[in-house]
Amino acid sequence: MSHYFGAHTIDKGGVHMAVRRAARSGMRALQVFSAMPQFYNEKIAVKPERVERFKSAVRESGLDAKRIMVHAAYVLNTASPEPEKHARARAGMAKELERSTQLGVVGFCFHPGSAGSSEPAGAIERVAEAMTHALETVPGTTRIFIENTAGAGRTMGRTAKEVGQMLAHIPKKLRKRAGYGLDTCHLYSSGHELSKSADEVTAVLDRFCEETGELPSFFHLNDSGHPFASNKDRHALIGEGSIGVEPFRWLLADKRTQNVPLILETPQSPDEIADDDDSPDPFDVRMIQLLESLVP
Repeated sequence: MSHYFGAHTIDKGGVHMAVRRAARSGMRALQVFSAMPQFYNEKIAVKPERVERFKSAVRESGLDAKRIMVHAAYVLNTASPEPEKHARARAGMAKELERSTQLGVVGFCFHPGSAGSSEPAGAIERVAEAMTHALETVPGTTRIFIENTAGAGRTMGRTAKEVGQMLAHIPKKLRKRAGYGLDTCHLYSSGHELSKSADEVTAVLDRFCEETGELPSFFHLNDSGHPFASNKDRHALIGEGSIGVEPFRWLLADKRTQNVPLILETPQSPDEIADDDDSPDPFDVRMIQLLESLVP
């Protein structure tokens, strides 16, 4: 099977516990935070002992680090026209790349942020500049992935064209370390009608591939808690939202979903879990089993 399903697992007890819980859930891909996502973390380093615990857990789990990714902090507004906010986001992105490189994962994804009162063209350039700064600052092969957005307000990255333009501004020598991924909830909420037909799912992927010149590097598989084109970002369990189950069957039939991380960011069990408890989350297990049943 070449579909690599995983989730952003619970990291209570440390990021290494997220790995252990993923392994216990039978996952073949994983997403984690390298630091608390509510902060810029532009000065936060990952401690060597934390890196070693993480890498040890990865080795023991059998997971391939090429299918493990980090999600950057939510507050990194690299599109912001406000100098202070942009500077902190730019610094936070470079530090995120440093932490992701130390953890040995394939890369990290981020939300481009809001243009605020500025023009989209300038916002696109600011996003690309922040990515370029990080890639120039932190050597190696670890990648930065743009994640498409639900499109609330002046948020950038809702369309294939915007994502393509951001990537087009990355210098040629650094371009192979930049890419993008697609979130199904964000696509649906921003006006890409995934639930219409299998042909429409194909057309959406075609548009992104044409505008960027490359295939998606990951997918976030989430149902939507809000209606079509709502521009609202609320994830739901697959089959319990507005998208429904069938569009995920159509999506998984597309070869572009093979050999890349397919990450759930759906709700998890509300039950409290101990720091040293690596039991699989029952909601994650149910979702993984559902997705596996949809593979042609």
